[in-house]
Amino acid sequence: MHVACVTSHRGAITNVRPEAEVFVRLRQHGVRLTVFTQADSIYADRMRAAGIDVVDFEPRWRIDPAAILRLRRALRAGGHDILHLFNNKAITTGIAAALGLPVRVVTYRGQTGNIRRHDPSAYLTHLNPRVDCVVCVAEAVRRDLIANGLPTRKAVTIYKGHDPAWYDLVPADLGSLGLVAGALRVGLVANARPRKGVPVFIAALGQLPPDVPCDALLVGSGMDAFRPLAANLPPHVRLHFLGYRTDAAEVIAACDVAVLPALRREGLPKTVIEAMACGVAPVVTDTGGNAELVANEATGLVVPPGDAAALAVALARLGRDPALRQRFGIAARARIAQHFHIDQTVARTLALYTALLAPGGLPPGGFAPLADSAA
Repeated sequence: MHVACVTSHRGAITNVRPEAEVFVRLRQHGVRLTVFTQADSIYADRMRAAGIDVVDFEPRWRIDPAAILRLRRALRAGGHDILHLFNNKAITTGIAAALGLPVRVVTYRGQTGNIRRHDPSAYLTHLNPRVDCVVCVAEAVRRDLIANGLPTRKAVTIYKGHDPAWYDLVPADLGSLGLVAGALRVGLVANARPRKGVPVFIAALGQLPPDVPCDALLVGSGMDAFRPLAANLPPHVRLHFLGYRTDAAEVIAACDVAVLPALRREGLPKTVIEAMACGVAPVVTDTGGNAELVANEATGLVVPPGDAAALAVALARLGRDPALRQRFGIAARARIAQHFHIDQTVARTLALYTALLAPGGLPPGGFAPLADSAA
């Protein structure tokens, strides 16, 4: 089979690697691949070395007539069987380019929310009739799309897999921060978006009891905006604003606990996967795919979104129990290897492609459910 993938590989290698490595491994399984992305992608050379055709391509807007025409010509000339589209610009461009062509169209959906059956813009992307299948990064995303108008047979869950070996990291040296020996180290990696719940996290830190001294590390762009909220934290809690770090995973590897206090619209958060793969105990909120990723009381703790008091209780519990943190961390790394491994992603993607190309495409009941669901 010949598959065309349209994506964007700008950004850090840790962001690009899970997707690009799936392409490489699909090629190793005999799939002929053309990847339309930036020619200077940090992964372009690795993909080319694996025998993947990398085409310099980046739509300027969601509706970019020149990009649509160029992709359409490539699809006509290349005889592609499947067109797999990985972001909003790719999706709108690819759907328009594929009109009237004998190619199966697959889109990728990485978060819940922002798709409504009564919103006309939704029909430019995942709800467009030209789309044969939507690959959802978590069961929560799949359910959300079905509830908002996507036919059940078109919705497929494929976890974006990782390889724990990628995270055999040397923890970051945090000596310059003046951390207190024996204090609980809690890390949060996120961009400073309202839905990430950073104010809730800071409020929870303010509720930690004096017997749980804590050094909390905020990693991500825009975090300085929350400095005023930290002004009234008790003296046994110290909040460190680290800003954007290229070694965010190494920072979390040096922590005791990783937190994601998101309020809404999560898919399968990479920062939590990285922490779990590093063997760091996670605490997350029950939104999107978080509860699929973290098995509550087995590989970490899951608390209600927006509940600072519940988050404080979870952090205090882990602060008082190093053995529990260690047990969660070990189990968390094993969970990534067992349920969210890249080899599972590749196998399920290959099975989906095969099903799409069978006579009649996907069966009326939809693609096979997760054989080894972590949900």
